[in-house]
Order: sequence, then structure tokens, then C-alpha cells
Amino acid sequence: MERDQGEARLRYLDGEYEILVPGAYVVCALTATQIPLEALRYWSVDLQEAYASPAAATRRMQEQGMVPK
Repeated sequence: MERDQGEARLRYLDGEYEILVPGAYVVCALTATQIPLEALRYWSVDLQEAYASPAAATRRMQEQGMVPK
């Protein structure tokens, strides 16, 4: 599937994602960093958002009360 150079829109699933709108990257919900789809490893199925690192994912989960601080 060819992707354009803009932001992709995804539906985050358990262990995979579905591309709703093709693009080259998604934006980290915590840091606003652009994450190339090839590098996307961390996301929340419940919140439907992506994270640039495991630290960002953990911090967001703590902010949401989903894991202890």
C-alpha cells in the first residue's frame, strides 16, 4: 500500500493496527512527536492514541489512572 507523506489515521487494535487514512506517520499523544509507521510500537487500544516511547506510554497511562504512579 502506498502512503502519502502526511499524517495517517489508524484504528489501534491488540498487537496491530488498521490504517483508516494512509499516511507516513502518526503523532504521539503525549509529546506531539511524529512517529513513522515503520517505527510505531506503542499505543493504547482503550484511548486510541499512539506513543513515541514506552516512557511516554507509561506516563499517559498514569495520567489516566490506568496504572499506578
